[in-house]
Amino acid sequence: MAIYDITRTVSPGTPVWPGDTTYCAEHILRLADGHLVNLTTLTFSPHTGTHVDAYYHYEQNGAHPAAMPLDAYLGPARVLTVARQDGPLTPEDFPPGSLEGIERLLIHSPASELDEDVWPAEFPYLSIELIERLAAQGARLVGLDSPSVDAFDSTELTCHHALSRYKMVNIELLRLCGVPDGDYELIALPLKLDETCGSPVRAILRTL
Repeated sequence: MAIYDITRTVSPGTPVWPGDTTYCAEHILRLADGHLVNLTTLTFSPHTGTHVDAYYHYEQNGAHPAAMPLDAYLGPARVLTVARQDGPLTPEDFPPGSLEGIERLLIHSPASELDEDVWPAEFPYLSIELIERLAAQGARLVGLDSPSVDAFDSTELTCHHALSRYKMVNIELLRLCGVPDGDYELIALPLKLDETCGSPVRAILRTL
């Protein structure tokens, strides 16, 4: 059994959505200063690096990470590579028949090939057509290696809301370079955080 770590490393150089809080690890105690332990305090956005959006991120009464459906983030998943570098992804962007029977779709785009400290100037995102196609067959999750399921300049977040409407969840900023297309077991559980809009995850794939 092989394990693929599909999580981006979080560091002070990790780029974030423009205007969001950057990652900072502040030392409160240091062994080098004679203390018994190293102790740090973290400051960062829950949307830093590989993360899930909670429904509260875009719906006033939506669930926080602590109440999101855990079973959606754990189970069979399919990795599929697309050539599209920018714009909405539709079923036509995937090989014929490759979307059939998918419970969790992980989309490998050119964004995965960028260095981890590079924010993509352009990136592919979901379309209502693709979400509806997946929802019709009972899919639970869509994961992307790009920063958002909607366009960068979206003001209505139609794909975010569609995912909630169909009781689907999303992962953003996966890192899928080096992962062959195919079927895996996904494990990408959010932290049990309340009163927040998202959560970082340690996302892995296990071969079946």
